[in-house]
Amino acid sequence: MDGGSSAPILSPRPLRAVRVQISAIMDHADRPSGLERTSRAASERCRFGEIIRQKRLAKGLSLRRFAQLVGVSPTYISQVEQGHFDPPTAERAERMAVILGESADALIALAGRLPQDLSGIICERPLELAAFLRESSGLTREQLQSLVDHARRLRESNRSGQP
Repeated sequence: MDGGSSAPILSPRPLRAVRVQISAIMDHADRPSGLERTSRAASERCRFGEIIRQKRLAKGLSLRRFAQLVGVSPTYISQVEQGHFDPPTAERAERMAVILGESADALIALAGRLPQDLSGIICERPLELAAFLRESSGLTREQLQSLVDHARRLRESNRSGQP
């Protein structure tokens, strides 16, 4: 210290912490607030639960019977249907879909989950599949089905050794 100066010397560590905090704030500026995220999540939970309840009742399944078939407690199903619990895992949503006679992919997507096989496929070729998904995001249902059909033909020709 120089003679009599009582000003504290700032180390780089506190300044770095301030920069990190500012950076974190800036990174989150464009994201929905916690309240908006909570509200959106609650809305998605309710939607999933409402649809499950409608499908279950349409199949004539009691809450207890459906819970038994899914392999969970009736309380859990009730809480999901009322939107008090988050939608189930992809595996549990798939079980529900099978019991209800619905598309597993549709119900898993409604639950906000990703089927396990898809995450594995994406991990095999992340760059190409991410680019493909982004480019195909604005296509119509018919255009997407055409791409699916074309991909199926390509895969079949690869298996049979044909160009």
